Amino acid sequence: MAKKKENNQREFVNRKVFHDYEVSDVIEAGIVLEGSEVKAIRAGRINLRDSFVRIIKNEIFLLNMHISHLDTAHVSYRPDESRPRKLLIHRKQINKFFQKVAKEGYTIVVTKLYFDEKNFIKLNIGIGAGKKLHDKRDALKEKDLKRESDRAKKEWSR
Repeated sequence: MAKKKENNQREFVNRKVFHDYEVSDVIEAGIVLEGSEVKAIRAGRINLRDSFVRIIKNEIFLLNMHISHLDTAHVSYRPDESRPRKLLIHRKQINKFFQKVAKEGYTIVVTKLYFDEKNFIKLNIGIGAGKKLHDKRDALKEKDLKRESDRAKKEWSR
């Protein structure tokens, strides 16, 4: 889902992650992109839903993030839409994530993609522990109850 910010920038939040995982240790990471991918992201042609992060040979990669081809870009140059993209984070942070993923069975997930103050594309990635089915149901119930109570408060205040 895309949200407009006040300085005309967009941020894309992966809502499915918060439904499926308990996210902790969120950090900011840069991303290596090619050609027209930045313009495609500005146009909102991105899907973070099934994306995840893997550590391969002491480097960290984002997999399954889909950036659609931009119609105004050159026809002969089309980067692969769901290719692995390298993330730019410090070695200490990679080692910390690797220890948690290897020993404790956590997953590294993408929570948000946005443009920072310098107009660089940044990702928020975090360690996710999978939720059980009953935890997901409880979260949905709480969300519905909160929505109903907010609606009742709004009606009552009129």
